[in-house]
Amino acid sequence: MTEAPAEQAAAEHPQQPCTPPVVGHDHTAVARLLHALAEPHRLSVVHLLAVAEHRVVDLTRELGLAQSTVSAHLATLREAGLVETRREGRSSWYRLARPEVAHILADAERIVDATKGTP
Repeated sequence: MTEAPAEQAAAEHPQQPCTPPVVGHDHTAVARLLHALAEPHRLSVVHLLAVAEHRVVDLTRELGLAQSTVSAHLATLREAGLVETRREGRSSWYRLARPEVAHILADAERIVDATKGTP
């Protein structure tokens, strides 16, 4: 009697035990950070803030977006711990919280460039 294809495949490739999560890494926090970056306009904001501090009005002008849209993107980035603000008089100046944020973006762009044309 011949085995059904599914049974044959199971016999040839026994189920591997599940590996435990990597100890010492908070993948939920990493996913939150990457999710905050997973929007093209927010990536553009990160690019601009990697160069210098900006006010919302500056980012609005540079990106051609509504003030409310830029503010919402900044709020998302701030909630993820990627952006900080500095008050100067009546203005709020935004900057990257850590220089590594710009490195994440640069690394992702290199990966995209390296994998162009890959199925």
